[in-house]
Amino acid sequence: MSQLKDFQDLDVYNKPEECPECGGAMKFKGCGEYRCENCRYVAYDDYGKVRNYVETHAGVTAAQVAEATGVKQKTIRQMLKESRLEIAEGSNSFMKCEMCGASIRAGRVCSKCEPAYNKAMAEKATSRNAKMMAGFGMEQRQGEEGAKRFERGK
Repeated sequence: MSQLKDFQDLDVYNKPEECPECGGAMKFKGCGEYRCENCRYVAYDDYGKVRNYVETHAGVTAAQVAEATGVKQKTIRQMLKESRLEIAEGSNSFMKCEMCGASIRAGRVCSKCEPAYNKAMAEKATSRNAKMMAGFGMEQRQGEEGAKRFERGK
């Protein structure tokens, strides 16, 4: 289980914030598309670039997508792990389940390992929350009580 990565390690998909045409603010429209509020210029984040390319070029590899869009292969793999993209059915490419090594088309784990993965992630979140709440009255204090702490050196 220790090999499973936390979702905190997600890449940012180079989201356009400022219009390259007029300098206006870019507003998110969906599916990786952003539109300038001033001049209506349309730009895409990394997800939008990859999605548009894959939709028009079915069956391409991550290397081909990276070369055509300028998006790093690492980012494309992250999109696959997040299930934002899926490897086409019948493709020679595949990913492996992070727990058992079975071939999968998207996500981190296969359907057989998913219950155990979800349980492990829930336990990890519970443990993390318990650590964050330490010192807020959630656990018993260890050591000397009250005035005894201040009389040690006498």
